[in-house]
Formats: sequence, structure tokens, C-alpha cells
Amino acid sequence: MVETRSTGEGIRRRRECLACGVRFSTQERIERKIPLIIKKSGSREPFDRDKVLRGLHIACRKRAVTAEQLDQAVERIEQQVVGFRSEVSSVDVGRLVLEELRELDLVGYLRFASVYQEVQSPDDFIKLLQPWTDRTKGST
Repeated sequence: MVETRSTGEGIRRRRECLACGVRFSTQERIERKIPLIIKKSGSREPFDRDKVLRGLHIACRKRAVTAEQLDQAVERIEQQVVGFRSEVSSVDVGRLVLEELRELDLVGYLRFASVYQEVQSPDDFIKLLQPWTDRTKGST
């Protein structure tokens, strides 16, 4: 081995063949196993962090949530999903997104939850708000 360099994508090694002396490079990358998401229909598709990010952007549109906060939320979600098994239900991913939105922005949380949980009536919205109304009652 002649030289080793660490890159953002992995390790690059400059090598020399012991038999003929020809030099060549090899690239080593860390491969993360991306789980499959099991949809409600039963179909499966690879986890797509961009799809999660788009959902967060839509939920937080015109809100005081920065792109950096959304990127960090997606990173936390991705770490948890990759930490699961080789297959994860879309319901579990939706729950993780809701947990992140609950901490980021109440309106974003309600927007996402209203679609994700198929809210049909004002009473359903009141149920979504229950954790916050209980929290404010306890602080007075």
C-alpha cells in the first residue's frame, strides 16, 4: 500500500500490485442498509429521506422553522428507521415524523397529523390538541 486518504465518502487507498508494480486506487465506502417501508397497501419501497423532508417542508410551510431544523429532524428520523429491522411500517415512520413535529411546531404537527391520521371533524382536531391543552391547564 502506497497511500491512504480519508474522504467524506469513505477511504481512498493508493495501492501497488506486488507482482507487476502497477499502481491503482481503491475506494472503500460505509454502506448503510436502508430498510424497506411497508405501506398500508402492503407494498414495499425503500426508505426515502427526501420524501420525509418534503412532508416536513409541507407541514411547516410559512412557519418559523428553519431548513436546518428540518434537516436535523430528518436525520434523527433516519437514524431511528435504520436502527429498526430490515422492514418498517409506514405507520411507524409517520409516528416518528409526528414526534419530531410535536417538538418543532404545533401548527406543523396539526397539519401533518390531520392528513396522516385522516382527521374528519373538529372533534378530531380537539383530540389532537389535547396534549397541549392539558399542558397549559397544568401550568396555570
